[in-house]
Amino acid sequence: MNNEELLKLIIDLQWFSDADEDAPGKTEQPTEHKLRRLREEEGQVVKSQEVTGAIGLLLPALLLFFLAPSMLRTCVEMLRFFLLRINEFDPTQDTIIVGNFFIFFIRLALPLLVVGVIAAIFSNMVQLGGWLFTTKPLTPNFTKVVPKFGQYFKKIFSAEGLFNLGKSIAKIVIIGFIAYLFISSDFEKLLNLQKADPYSALTIVASIAIRMLLVVSVLWVILSIADYFFQRWRFRERHKMTRYEMKEEMKMYEADPMIQSRIRSRFREMLKQNIATEVKKANVIITNPTHLAIALQYDQERHMEYGPMVVAIGEDEISARIRSIAEENDIPLVENKPLAWALYRETKVGDFIPEAYISTVALIFAKVMRLNEEKRRRKSA
Repeated sequence: MNNEELLKLIIDLQWFSDADEDAPGKTEQPTEHKLRRLREEEGQVVKSQEVTGAIGLLLPALLLFFLAPSMLRTCVEMLRFFLLRINEFDPTQDTIIVGNFFIFFIRLALPLLVVGVIAAIFSNMVQLGGWLFTTKPLTPNFTKVVPKFGQYFKKIFSAEGLFNLGKSIAKIVIIGFIAYLFISSDFEKLLNLQKADPYSALTIVASIAIRMLLVVSVLWVILSIADYFFQRWRFRERHKMTRYEMKEEMKMYEADPMIQSRIRSRFREMLKQNIATEVKKANVIITNPTHLAIALQYDQERHMEYGPMVVAIGEDEISARIRSIAEENDIPLVENKPLAWALYRETKVGDFIPEAYISTVALIFAKVMRLNEEKRRRKSA
């Protein structure tokens, strides 16, 4: 028996694999459709509890840093109020004691509670990319209550388990190191606390504590960013797809290629029929000369106030179709590359000519009207 076989007997190497979500054959990254379905239907999103905890610690710590003097004065005021009246009130009968207690409690706790709630909402919305409310994760799943001892070691020795272990050790080390730095830097002050009055002693200890809290919370935020990206990677790994699932999803959301081809073919046929009808109404066709064709119509009764209207726009094959219909129906073709490109970019079928191009189009229509008049004269002669 060699060393490798002995190792397999002692430790199952499957303990070090990821959890059972990583089924064989799931090699493709999840599509946007699946991620959206997981979010909207099942309430599954990328989320790091470390981000929520870090922001939930940092914002109240900042508030505490700025409000600490005011809160300390409120505490002193509260103690003075109750200690001076300790022999005047009967706790079982005087409601003023309860009323004043809640007043002091609200003054001390309400700002921190409000900031804590805001921090929790903000940290979750930042991770979720907006508001998301779903009761799906709260639905009871009794299969998760049954212990699965076979997967216990998988969870511990998986990539996620080892990362969480390293993360916990890192937090302990960081907190211990920061505490050591701050305490050692103010060690002389702490030794002399026995000689200081209670207010000064409390101020020194509170100052060290709040500075430690701020530094730890900032470092925790930095650590939580790394945890978020890890959770994002694990989320995508857990929801990988097989090639079969990818093909089925493409059929579901993007339709069969043959169906799409028939739809496009039908659309082209309808477009050709519409073009044939609309181009016959045009008075002039502005060309590029070969790439673009814009059919313009001017009806004095209907368009007197607004000017000529675009009745057809085409490029390449459709442009050729428009020119062919125009030639069959003896509609003039006028080459004007700048105007053709401008109308192609700035107008749609049914739009009237923009005011910036009215004078140019008016000159073209005047020229077309002269040509039409000359044709009529020649025919009559």
